[in-house]
This record gives sequence, structure tokens and C-alpha cells, in this order.
Amino acid sequence: MFFPSSEGSALGLLIQTLPQVGNLTWIGIRPARSAPLQTVDTVVALTEQGLAGDHYSGKAGSKRQVTLIQAEHIMTVASMLHRRELDPGLLRRNLVVQGINLLALKDRQFWVGEVLLEMTGLCHPCSRMETNLGPGGYNAMRGHGGITARILQGGRLNLGDAVKIQV
Repeated sequence: MFFPSSEGSALGLLIQTLPQVGNLTWIGIRPARSAPLQTVDTVVALTEQGLAGDHYSGKAGSKRQVTLIQAEHIMTVASMLHRRELDPGLLRRNLVVQGINLLALKDRQFWVGEVLLEMTGLCHPCSRMETNLGPGGYNAMRGHGGITARILQGGRLNLGDAVKIQV
């Protein structure tokens, strides 16, 4: 079966159409490697550096300045683990967003409030998921780990901020 790949094709137009606007529902930072995430209501995103107070901050040029996961995927992982809910901090991602498909942001720039991000890749689960979530935690997270992003324009991230594509 033939699927046209050019931007002007029907499939290309479908891929470029993303009218949904999500929102930021949770923020977490890790002050040190392997430390538990600290839940915050607001954080400063530093251009090309990371989130202020996060151990990844200051690594200019890193493709993993911010990690994001969908709230909808957290519910899916919880279901696979036969739980009613999961603490987002256990998943070791910085931002939880709801209402927008993060995978649709591939090769795109997008806004979270006043901060401009660019998706840099998938955020695959690590062995800590087995420790944090219990037996099967790693496999439950496979395909649901979210994305990594680079900060192109810094600013303040606040709970409730809109998440939308750069137009």
C-alpha cells in the first residue's frame, strides 16, 4: 500500500493538523540524580538549559532538557498495574499534560504557556520503573513513557498552562 510522505499530500496534511489544545496538570523537578521528584506549581524553564532546580539543568545542547508524559497514559499504566491511580512523581517525568497527543508533536515546536519547546525524541522507561512501580512496571511503561524536549525559548511554566503547537 502506498502512503505519500510529502507535506502537501493528504497524509501530510492530516499529520500537520493538530487543533487540540492541552493543559499542564503537574510539574516535578529532581534536585539530584536518583532523588525523588519534588512537586511544584511553577518552575522557570531556562533556554537551552533545562528546568531551574532540576539535575538536568545546565546541560546546554542536551536533547533531554525536559521530559513530558500524557495524563491519559498515566491512567493506562495504572490500569495495567491494576491500580486506580499513580503518583506522577514515580514516573520521573517533569511535566504531565492532558488533552493533546504528545506523539503528534514529532518534528514540531510547541508552546507550554510562554515556553517554546521542541520534541527531541521518545522518553523510554528505565529500570527504575520496576523499582518505583513494582513487578511489571517497566513493561507497563513501554510505549507510554512520553517524550523528551529541548527549551528553545525560556520562561515560567505554571500549572494550567496551555499546550499547543507553534503556528
